[in-house]
Amino acid sequence: MADNLARIRECIGAQPVKIVAVTKYTGPEGIEEAFNCGVTEFGENRVQDLLRKREQLPARVRDQINWHFIGHLQTNKVKQVVGNCVLIHSIDSLNLAESVSKQAAKNGIIQPVLLQVKIASDPGKFGFSENELTRDFPLIVRLPNLKVEGLMTITPLSDDPALWQQCFQGLRALRDRLEQAHALRLPELSMGMSNDWPEAVRCGATMVRLGRSIFAS
Repeated sequence: MADNLARIRECIGAQPVKIVAVTKYTGPEGIEEAFNCGVTEFGENRVQDLLRKREQLPARVRDQINWHFIGHLQTNKVKQVVGNCVLIHSIDSLNLAESVSKQAAKNGIIQPVLLQVKIASDPGKFGFSENELTRDFPLIVRLPNLKVEGLMTITPLSDDPALWQQCFQGLRALRDRLEQAHALRLPELSMGMSNDWPEAVRCGATMVRLGRSIFAS
């Protein structure tokens, strides 16, 4: 694992890119090992797995790491996620944004989130289309207990670097348009996973979500 992380960090270089270690197929021992290698940001797809793994970690690890929710969030799981994650990457509808804001208000907190966008059409993925997000964005940013930090995307299942580049450059361009149109900052671009993350970094990612690239032996 240490060698994997060293290669990733060498590729990132001085660019301000945060590594989010995806723990979907990793237990508490792997999380602790990654933490000992300097990783502090961890992402989970399922809230029940996140809460279980968190409780199984030693206190010295549990108290010093940040959890990100990166999977599809169903409205009936919102109560469990809000307040337990420093960032929800996968707000994919106005209805879900409203549910998260309402739960955050009940908890007395402001919940940081990213808005998930499908730049390339993909029926197997969740997310706003560009037109849907352009339409709903003014309503989302006015929700009182939500802090929109930026955008997230997942590329379609493909080995085509040109398609990856299209998605990543498209997300960055959309972010720039929203910032200009609404006079606000959206500093985070969560894009890039184990198969395509170097291209995402070249296109301006500020977060990459890596599982296999870190944990595979």
